[in-house]
Amino acid sequence: MADPDIIFAALIAVGFAAGLIDAIAGGGGLLTIPALLIAGLPPVTALGTNKLQAMFGSGSACLRYARAGKLDWALWWPFAFVSGLAAMGGAALAGVLSPAVLSTLLPFFLIVIGVWFAFRREPEEIAIERPRLGRTTFGITAVPSIGFYDGLFGPGTGSFFVLAFTTLRGQTLLRATAHTKLMNFASNIGGLAGFLALGAVDWRIGLSMGVAQFVGARCGAALAIRGGGWLIRPLLTLICLATALKLLSDQNHPVGRFLLGLIS
Repeated sequence: MADPDIIFAALIAVGFAAGLIDAIAGGGGLLTIPALLIAGLPPVTALGTNKLQAMFGSGSACLRYARAGKLDWALWWPFAFVSGLAAMGGAALAGVLSPAVLSTLLPFFLIVIGVWFAFRREPEEIAIERPRLGRTTFGITAVPSIGFYDGLFGPGTGSFFVLAFTTLRGQTLLRATAHTKLMNFASNIGGLAGFLALGAVDWRIGLSMGVAQFVGARCGAALAIRGGGWLIRPLLTLICLATALKLLSDQNHPVGRFLLGLIS
């Protein structure tokens, strides 16, 4: 069995890497959730702890965009509240699902999101001429849907919000990213509140990874590496698929039991 101190140090390093990756290409959650699962946290605790550490990065980015004047706070804060409430609902569903069901579903979530992340197309910097959805309609349909997903699972949430803001609201990539950080920060808070009610948060790991993610995000923004995503995205996908295969091969997983039955 690995030394707990080594595992803890590795998780802090993962937090830093996730912050760095989020600043360059997005998708830090595709790194942190697999790491928490491999470290041995129960699935629901891994999800709750991930919400705690992710809140540092999204909160920092949200503040940065607000100070730069890229956030239409007065127009969007009510829907950020909606995002948070929806995330609480997603976290509640994660708590209702039995550990066995959650353990069974998580590998498939990782595979789907990992593959989508690998082949997604980056949104254009040019806004469409007219929004396809009004702000209120968008705020009561797309926002709670993505927020609910963030509370239930999480990885890819930022990409989903950016895609929604650019394609449905016609925003430029910069403004869409700014509003994404606001919605994601709110969904992190709501999801965290839901998991706290379940007692499914490891404070020591979550806070330590959160501080590391904050520092990593700052470093990633400062580096401003152009084209860094071409390497990071396939690496994230490989990590997700490898983690999913590891979870699927576990003898306690239905797929693992099936494979063991075939071998024996």
